[in-house]
Amino acid sequence: MDFSILMEYGWVLLLLIGLEGLLAADNALVLAIMVKHLPEAERRKALFYGLAGAFVFRFASLFIISFLVDVWQVQAIGALYLLFIAINHIVRKLYFSNKGDDKEKKEKKKAGFWGTVFKVELADIAFAVDSILAAVALAMTLPNTNLPEIGGMDGGKFLVIFAGGLIGLIIMRFAANFFVKLLHSKPGLEIAAFAIVGWVGVKLAVLTLGHPDVGVISYEFAHSTQWKLIFYSVLIAIAAAGWFLTKEKKVEESEEENLPL
Repeated sequence: MDFSILMEYGWVLLLLIGLEGLLAADNALVLAIMVKHLPEAERRKALFYGLAGAFVFRFASLFIISFLVDVWQVQAIGALYLLFIAINHIVRKLYFSNKGDDKEKKEKKKAGFWGTVFKVELADIAFAVDSILAAVALAMTLPNTNLPEIGGMDGGKFLVIFAGGLIGLIIMRFAANFFVKLLHSKPGLEIAAFAIVGWVGVKLAVLTLGHPDVGVISYEFAHSTQWKLIFYSVLIAIAAAGWFLTKEKKVEESEEENLPL
């Protein structure tokens, strides 16, 4: 494989690791809150079952989407979904972050063990969809490799998405505490992470509009070096803004930060 292609694949994988880390931290924090009312032994079991379900669903959906990745309708739905979750999360974070928290916590405390496991499974599935769509959108404009196709997708692209998904689960399982503390000390990173998800949705929208069967913009532009430079420049600017424009907060130990993972 050409060295420049390896560099491009390596860069996208690094981006996926960073994005997966921030998203996994946010997801792990949500899961910790969902199970914190259970006894410790049951808490760990609920998270184990939830993460096992996430593992199965994530890779099953990856194989399915590999057959559909070039269908422009699927690209369009993915773009709209990524934009929706990004805008929805940012708006809720900025304007509705503290409303209804007590009510939600009371409702969660009523759930028994299997009810909690079911909720964790549903949350994991939602997180997996977000993660896979973002990874697919990032990988789709990578050049094809000489690796055999897996499903309907180039083998190199599939392996990058697979690695990103696996890393996301590993981070959620082992490195969540670090990323949660990072989000608490730099809260702007959470908004930046979802802004990046929205920007990835824009990228998927450009691919959709440049699809040969749609033709709103040229296929050449959607896959051009110029568009890649624009995309990555804005992505880096969003990440930098999340880091440098956030006032650092002192991290205090709390039950939510000591995640039972």
